[in-house]
Amino acid sequence: MAQTLAAFLKAQSAPESLKGLIAGIADGCVRISHAVRQGATADMLGTAGDTNVQGEVQKTLDLAADDIMIDVCRAAPGVVAAASEEQDGIVPVAQAGPHEGWLVLFDPLDGSSNIEVNVSIGTIFSVLPAPMVETPRDPVAEDFFQPGRDQVAAGYVVYGPQTLLVFTLGDGAFGFTLEPVSGEWVLTHDRIAVPAETKEFAINASNQRHWHEPVQRYIADCLAGTTGRAARISTCAGWRPWWRT
Repeated sequence: MAQTLAAFLKAQSAPESLKGLIAGIADGCVRISHAVRQGATADMLGTAGDTNVQGEVQKTLDLAADDIMIDVCRAAPGVVAAASEEQDGIVPVAQAGPHEGWLVLFDPLDGSSNIEVNVSIGTIFSVLPAPMVETPRDPVAEDFFQPGRDQVAAGYVVYGPQTLLVFTLGDGAFGFTLEPVSGEWVLTHDRIAVPAETKEFAINASNQRHWHEPVQRYIADCLAGTTGRAARISTCAGWRPWWRT
């Protein structure tokens, strides 16, 4: 029998509050998946008449998904604050103090320009440790200014032909598919890795002219394939969360 997300999280050595947060995000994404599938039948299409911090026009589904993710963060154990692409500032949840806590960053519905044409969209999230301070204080935006290697968890959900959750707690990436009848997340992709060789890759070619020169060269090498110069990039040795160090 396939392993469920609940069983998978129970077996992990991560802090209980972090596992609870991941479970909460997964439950929230089930709600978002339902809203996405309803589409026009529930008046979920169209724009909301405003723009986000990136200057992008907000869609009705953007705001619905944002409300769900904010609700998740407020209910999840240990969350100190959240930051969303759809919010002008951070969303305080609790005070930072001399205790373990989490900062959650997310784009509640990435690719929302695809909503109207029924193309895959998704949710992206990252979890950072909240600062531990002797004197409790309210969270501030600067608390989120941490290097990527400090992440304790990260992942995404794709709402497509299947609803797929992919995340890591710092020791491998795992994919769970939402079973539509039971509503359970089921492990379907164990320890996902980029293959040594592949025939396809995807890039946002419309922004290629804005990329840094090393990235431009790397993509040119990929396009040249085996007939061109071998692509060489330096890769990170991998980050490990603090409880695994």
